[in-house]
Amino acid sequence: QVQLVESGGGLVQPGGSLTLSCAASGRTFSTYAMGWFRQPPGKEREFVATVRLDSSSYYADSVKGRFTISRNNAKNTVYLKMNSLKPEETAVYYCAAIDRGSWPPISSALYNYWGQGTQVTVSS
Repeated sequence: QVQLVESGGGLVQPGGSLTLSCAASGRTFSTYAMGWFRQPPGKEREFVATVRLDSSSYYADSVKGRFTISRNNAKNTVYLKMNSLKPEETAVYYCAAIDRGSWPPISSALYNYWGQGTQVTVSS
């Protein structure tokens, strides 16, 4: 089992930046890739970004060039640096982990473990 705990959410103004963190514990050696998803109010959960053990990354088109995903394997932590945030990116952001699979894993159905989510609100 892998436990994931997100932190770093909050209120930010449009155009602002925020960095989310996700700390993993448990059988972290088994995590092939870790990803971030988000669920805006009243909408489906959507893929944001994913990073593999070797630090290869993949992004949704909507966040390319503005978001950066990274991981620190020594600390079992993955980060999501978000720049130039937009009001429509208000959502609950979830961290997820996957044991194995093809690359890139962009479907939420592929992920084995999930955090509880952290709220990000982009508003003036």
